[in-house]
Amino acid sequence: MYALFAIAAASALLITTHASRLTPPVLPLVVRTPYLSLWLNDARKNPWDRWPMFWTGQEIGFSVLAAVPETGNVYPLLGRAHDSLLPQREEDPFNVSYATFLGSNYDASTTNLTYLIPKSHSPDDFSTPLELVLSFLSPITPTSTLRQSIPASYLTVHVKGSFNVDIYVDLNGQWVSGNRGSFIQWEFAEQKFGASNAGLKTWKVRRDTELLFSEFRDQAEWGTLHFTAPSDVRHECGTSALLRRHFSRTGTLRNAVDADFRSIMDEEPVFAFAKSFELDSSSSTSSPRSESVLFTIAHIQDPAIQFAASRGLTMMRPLWASWFSTVEKLLTFHYLDYKNAFKLAKNYSVQLEVDAYKSGSDDYVDIVALSARQVIAASSFCGTPDDPIIFQKEISSSGNIQTIDVIFPSFPFFLYTNPRWLAYTLEPIIEHTLSGLYPNTYAPHDIGYHFPNATGHPDGRDEYMPVEECGDILIMGLALINSLRYDIGTAAGSVWSDLGRQDFDADPTTSAFSLNTLETRDEIFGLDDSWGGSTKGEKQAKKWVVRSYKLWKQWTGYLIEFSLEPSHQLSTDDFAGPLQLQTNLALKGILGIKAMSQIAQIYGNADDVKYYKNISDVYISKWEDFGFSRDGTHAKLAYDWYGSWTTLYNLYADSLLCFHLEGTSCTSSPKVNQEDQKPLKPSQPGRNNSDKTGFVPPRVYKIQSDWYHAVLQRYGLPLDGRHLYTKTDWEFFAAAVTTKSVREEILQSVALWINETSTDLPLTDLHETEGTGGFPSATFKARPVVGGHFAFLTLERACGGEAMMGLNFLNEREKRGDEVEGREEL
Repeated sequence: MYALFAIAAASALLITTHASRLTPPVLPLVVRTPYLSLWLNDARKNPWDRWPMFWTGQEIGFSVLAAVPETGNVYPLLGRAHDSLLPQREEDPFNVSYATFLGSNYDASTTNLTYLIPKSHSPDDFSTPLELVLSFLSPITPTSTLRQSIPASYLTVHVKGSFNVDIYVDLNGQWVSGNRGSFIQWEFAEQKFGASNAGLKTWKVRRDTELLFSEFRDQAEWGTLHFTAPSDVRHECGTSALLRRHFSRTGTLRNAVDADFRSIMDEEPVFAFAKSFELDSSSSTSSPRSESVLFTIAHIQDPAIQFAASRGLTMMRPLWASWFSTVEKLLTFHYLDYKNAFKLAKNYSVQLEVDAYKSGSDDYVDIVALSARQVIAASSFCGTPDDPIIFQKEISSSGNIQTIDVIFPSFPFFLYTNPRWLAYTLEPIIEHTLSGLYPNTYAPHDIGYHFPNATGHPDGRDEYMPVEECGDILIMGLALINSLRYDIGTAAGSVWSDLGRQDFDADPTTSAFSLNTLETRDEIFGLDDSWGGSTKGEKQAKKWVVRSYKLWKQWTGYLIEFSLEPSHQLSTDDFAGPLQLQTNLALKGILGIKAMSQIAQIYGNADDVKYYKNISDVYISKWEDFGFSRDGTHAKLAYDWYGSWTTLYNLYADSLLCFHLEGTSCTSSPKVNQEDQKPLKPSQPGRNNSDKTGFVPPRVYKIQSDWYHAVLQRYGLPLDGRHLYTKTDWEFFAAAVTTKSVREEILQSVALWINETSTDLPLTDLHETEGTGGFPSATFKARPVVGGHFAFLTLERACGGEAMMGLNFLNEREKRGDEVEGREEL
């Protein structure tokens, strides 16, 4: 067990890996699960101007104050705690003052808020201001599913200066209910470590009467909030205004507990800690001193999900419960594990920064960093090491659980970060459907109307988008299989896949991706073994496919019958309404059939391989004839809608699954077309002009890339010709398979939108591309689909690292243009 002073030393490090360039309207603070979700409101302004908020936009009570005892100045740092101090009374011994906010900085796991606090505001005071950093860490740990499953985050307060300062932090009952009238209860607990005085203090807050598996305004109505600090801080709970004024007068708290349980806003009870930092030195020449204090915030639910499958209607326990027999053991581990969690999260953020910069730009680094916590925070880790399961909430748009067409846009994040989390997210869908509880032959839209109740649709009346869901899950299924198949680590789809032992769990009663072999590496306990690779990967893929092969065939059979000419139905973009003969939707279905031919190969059925391949080959040729404009310049929104156009974002799957490499040499030096003379009109799509390489002909990529350049707006690429709104996940899917210049144009437009948008909620994926870049009629926010922003990164590592080489043909024309321009300059 770590000594607490070692934790403090580790936390003294600056956490973020680079200086953030983009300024989104909202930033993640404590963002871990659908219910542990705190965001910095109006992030372009001072953090004390507004209360932090839940992802819905509802304010949440969380405040931080700093007091300088020598001058009596009190500084609000986060939240509007100063409302309790104003207006000031003549007899008040404190002065409400305001720090200089230096701004925010963030990476994939961390958000830092940095302030300068003067000793006084006197013109005769020439002392150096104290620097204070609020560092919020919700660690993403791709090598440790155990840590990722813990519904808890860290807050470290760093101070550096030469005068004393007192820190106050409080939170209220809004963390445990969306109904301000809810009656809550609380308790205070303290534990000591051995004979020393070191230990932990914890506030525990919950609804007086918990409503299991219920929500109010999307907040959980069951579960306990745990707010933990080291034992050397002072603590108190009571009426918010009284506690804040007492701290402002004295710089401390009274170690007292208000025993009068009441509703959340009835004389608003808050749960507070205070820490005094003695930084003053008698020497006038001494350097500024640095100290810190670490807090943790956890939202514990056990059980977490209600799940209907062959096991019956089951109250699913959280995954962490398999390793920790009590909540106290879990929270103690989490607090004392800060150094390891920090190290693993930093490793992820640094690697992500390197890869994103190579794949895009500094702006792309910020975009994926902003997106990462939002993706994983839609998840709840459940099950056991034998059979781990992740449940995902369709945040904000409907609240469904395990929505396939929401998992689909998020899956590039999982492939890049840890593909096993994608497998665990698909598992509830497979298990539920295998149980026979879903009556339709196509894949379900979701497995429950509202999270956390995965009770299914036994009447088969889920949202109707059958081609979408079948195509999505087949594409994801093959992508998952491909992530297992590599010979050396550099060819793995995720940087972290080849770390750990190569043991294969052949037990037919356990998951192909069990967590029964956690290991210790670099003195860090609880790390995952390797993901796939060599013979282990082939065995894991076979074990996974064999169990559910009949489902894959069933879903593909539906696509064979209905995907080439889709009937009047919704696609994933359901806010746009249903439409028949959708070109982009048909492509997804055909790619799903093609994917099945390779899934059949893993299963070992040669007849199925040939059958599905032949059908997909015929369909893709017909699709080209049906789906493009008469002048051959772009794909139509629908086969029969002349004059329309669409973003063909499903083309991304053709490259991700390596279909575009068929018939190529996959070298970094592609063949150069020796013909300088080009036709005045582009080649017409169709069977008579078929290319010799790839599944989807290369000319389709070229046509769409040119079209995106032509229709790009100030804040991005519109979804189609009907409206000026866009979906950012699909923008990155589409941009990943365009020329380098078009990719850069789209990326820059998204970055500009982040800096200028008028939206005021956690990162939306649906916005206008003109005007203020605001919300259209639908207000999407905080959705996990922003995992699609990782599309560039995932494609860079796909196909053993050769996926992008197979797209070099897109840039040949630009290279020739640059060469001609260079000769003219000479």
